[in-house]
Amino acid sequence: MLFTNIDTKKVKRFQWKGNFHRNSFILILLIASIPGLITGLCIYWFGVGKVEDELRASNASQIVQRANNMDEQFQYIEEYTTHWVFEPRFGDSLKNIDFVKQFNEAYDITKTLSLLQGSHNLISDDELYLDLDEPILFKPQYNVLDEKQKIFYNSLLSKGTELHWVEYSQSKGRRLPTLAFVSPIPITSKDPFGALIVTIDHKKALQLLKTITPYENGATILLNEQNKVILSSNSTNQSNFINALKKEIGKQKEKSGSFPFEFNHIMYSISFGHFTRINSNWTYVSAAPMSSITAPIVFVSRLIIIISASALILAIILSWFTSVKIYAPVRKLVRNLVGEETDSWNQYGKDEFSIIEQQWIEMSQKSDLLENRLSEQVKELKNSFIYQLVQGYFFHYHEEDLRQRMETYGWNLRNRSFIALDLQLTGFNDSKDNISTNDDGLVTFMAANIMGEIAKEMFEQFNVINFSDLSAGMLVIYHHDDSFREELHRFAENVTEAVNRIIKLQVTITISEKTESVKKIPYIFEEVRTGKRFRTFENINQVIDLEEYRNNRNDIDFHYPFATEKEIIQAIRIGHLDEIEVLIKKFTQELTSREISEIYIQQAVIQLYSSIQHEILHSGIHPNDLFEGKNMYEDLSQIRNADRINDWFVNDVISPYIQRLEGRMNIELKRIIEHVVTKIEDNYMHDISLESCADEVGTNPYSLSKAFKQIVGINFIDYLTQLRIEKAKELLIQSDMKINDIAESVGYRHSYFNRIFKKQIGIPPSQYRKLKQDANQMRV
Repeated sequence: MLFTNIDTKKVKRFQWKGNFHRNSFILILLIASIPGLITGLCIYWFGVGKVEDELRASNASQIVQRANNMDEQFQYIEEYTTHWVFEPRFGDSLKNIDFVKQFNEAYDITKTLSLLQGSHNLISDDELYLDLDEPILFKPQYNVLDEKQKIFYNSLLSKGTELHWVEYSQSKGRRLPTLAFVSPIPITSKDPFGALIVTIDHKKALQLLKTITPYENGATILLNEQNKVILSSNSTNQSNFINALKKEIGKQKEKSGSFPFEFNHIMYSISFGHFTRINSNWTYVSAAPMSSITAPIVFVSRLIIIISASALILAIILSWFTSVKIYAPVRKLVRNLVGEETDSWNQYGKDEFSIIEQQWIEMSQKSDLLENRLSEQVKELKNSFIYQLVQGYFFHYHEEDLRQRMETYGWNLRNRSFIALDLQLTGFNDSKDNISTNDDGLVTFMAANIMGEIAKEMFEQFNVINFSDLSAGMLVIYHHDDSFREELHRFAENVTEAVNRIIKLQVTITISEKTESVKKIPYIFEEVRTGKRFRTFENINQVIDLEEYRNNRNDIDFHYPFATEKEIIQAIRIGHLDEIEVLIKKFTQELTSREISEIYIQQAVIQLYSSIQHEILHSGIHPNDLFEGKNMYEDLSQIRNADRINDWFVNDVISPYIQRLEGRMNIELKRIIEHVVTKIEDNYMHDISLESCADEVGTNPYSLSKAFKQIVGINFIDYLTQLRIEKAKELLIQSDMKINDIAESVGYRHSYFNRIFKKQIGIPPSQYRKLKQDANQMRV
């Protein structure tokens, strides 16, 4: 198109103007003719046979990989379902739940089934069947089954405790039977009374099966151990192809492999293998027509010959025009880089690409300079440098080196001074927004952002540092000005007001003395970290200006509450936790009532902890074992709130100590209860009472009853009743004894036995025996 209007003389005058034009023409001519023809003939005569073998091998390998993927999908469903079956909620306790009254239990099971259903895209439904006095089905909601439905679901339990796959078609609206994985529950019982049934989506399973044989006119089937088709995909349009394929597979002695198979004058490549399922083996069979596997390479090779032959005829004609068109953008690019006058190109040489290369190098150098300058301004680099400077990593650098680096990052340090600020958040226990100590990082991040936003409006140069421990720092670089400290106090007030309003916490802001040396920046940050401990130990907003504090510092009148400490130690010895909590609050109130600095209060509470630790050591318990090696002094030194100090002493120090002491006392008590439980299990058929057991172990009935409930979990009489009823249920099912004899054998009179059995189980003994006998007959 570019040369349509150019006459023949101009074309002749233009030809071979540059080396690239001539070379491109020759290269295009060679590419368009000789290599294409030779390559096509070689592929057709020498490569087709080998490529066909490679394609067959590749096809078999892909089938195995896709079959393994399908196997992993079913294996995941088996493992995930089995994991849920072993959950305690699917144990024997399901027998004793009244799902109508205990609707929370029914709701928990419904949530569990919904979670299981959403765990894998192949799962269409999951159901929990319970063969109780009144058959129940969760799908996932609670349903009561009729007799016909009960017979169907009981048939799924025919294999006892065995996990197994079945063909499943009970649900309404399901036209085709699909696969279902049945897990009896409880899984550890020899006599399961229910099952967890996970149903596979038939359409999705069929789509997954089709991936094994992606060719048209192919087929894939899945067989169980009885050589019965459980899933099949057939696109051969031959109805009897599946049966013929099954017969051919039956002749194979190996468990897996591949072989050719001819059917109705069509050759197929058959691949088969096994899936090892729980308590069963499946066989997959893939049939792909040979023509579909090898057709692409034959078609491509022949197409190459045809195209190469045609290209050979047109190559010379088209190569000229192609070279002209290829050269046109190159010429245009050179003109844009150098200029319109082609005579000026001579100074660069005749090769157009050498011109482009030289110009590109010059532009790249300029681009690199701009990129380097931009990278030096990146905020992350500045923050990283300041953080390392504050932490003291550059102590070995000289002052001039540090100034040069900061100026390289974009700071203006000429006639400038430095001031450090520290922001400490307090008042967690007084917050009405339920902020917990687990939110330290998030809350600190919010406070640091607030500092940054307000600083943008007030300071020209600054950098905020997030320490992520309820504190943040800020370095301010400012021009020498006597009134700047007033600006800092205004900034502190604005930050305090914003944090109070947004985060609902109190703020302590500490302002350092100024310095003009970069090397002293780490020291002024260390000063504000230490200086904030001079704050009054109250949950109020405070601003500490270290320059003013050192000028106005007075001696502190401090009194340690020794009397309260003695009361705390005495209460710990007695083990009265409620009294201890009151005394700890009294101790901290006496310290904070004088409005003294935090540093003195922390020294006082550390002294109290030392006294408590001495008491722990005196009792024969080592604090390192009691507190699992934690550095309790370090934990206590990080707390800056009176209520949190109280909680720390009560929950982290004293409660574990008292529990350890009580644990020593409970060992002997546990031995007594174990003796009583053994006596009940050996003599439940006789008259046995709480009083007689108390006399035997040498205690009173009240203490024994309380200890029995604490250790066993239920009352003495409830435990005895449950044991007798369980023994009676075994005799009703496994023997032909009369109900009167069963009542006497478990320690009850006949009339009272009927009443207590119905109260515990919900039905009389005779009806319970009949239901169990009918259920056993149905299973047979």
